[in-house]
Amino acid sequence: MSRLQQIFSRQQKALIIFDSCGYPTMEESEKRLEKIISGGADILELGVPFSDPMADGPVIQKASQIALAQGATLQKILDMAKRLRARHPETGLVLFGYYNIFLQYGLEKLAAELKNIGIDGILIVDLPYEEREEVLPYSDGIDLIPLIGPSTDIERAKKLMSNAGGFAYCITVRGVTGERKELPPELTERLRALREACDLPVAAGFGISDPETAAMVAKNADAIVIGSAVVKLPTAEVENFVSSVKSALTKI
Repeated sequence: MSRLQQIFSRQQKALIIFDSCGYPTMEESEKRLEKIISGGADILELGVPFSDPMADGPVIQKASQIALAQGATLQKILDMAKRLRARHPETGLVLFGYYNIFLQYGLEKLAAELKNIGIDGILIVDLPYEEREEVLPYSDGIDLIPLIGPSTDIERAKKLMSNAGGFAYCITVRGVTGERKELPPELTERLRALREACDLPVAAGFGISDPETAAMVAKNADAIVIGSAVVKLPTAEVENFVSSVKSALTKI
């Protein structure tokens, strides 16, 4: 059983936290990730900064720009991930980024690095299903995590989840990442339908920004993903926020 499978086999909702690696500096970023783990995150999404993050809202865009200006690179992020893995063998680690970064690094080289480090999965935001054959040869032992959009029909969703692993990331709202005052009323039925249609755990993300919303959405999902609401926080406040969300999830 893989590390991600072990996490989802527990009789509780999983908490997945995204943070922009290298923001505001590589050193501070590592401290933030430590606090996220201390707060109770089950899985970390290690966001790789990119110059054109088309799926991200203003909070993560700004964090990416600052991280790149401070010298963040994929290699530095992998080195940080290696240190995190050594200190936290039970925490799920997922590399989250855009295809161009990984392609420029070299897919074969990256796959070897991920396996050596103990990265559990990779989520390539802008890689269409029809082009995933380019990465499948290098995915042995690494879960390819699918993104399921809010307008994707169930049959298409089933296709996206084939040859995938870890969990299915269900995008809850149309548009880019970021906090929302309210989520679509049809989200409950959408999550139920996805869970019935696939064997993978379903994680819901985009727009979830507080413990109350996380708990509400988690009733019909296997995990919750929070990103922008964490990225915007100063490091000193990260652990308490994550802990509050984790506490809300344990009450479901």
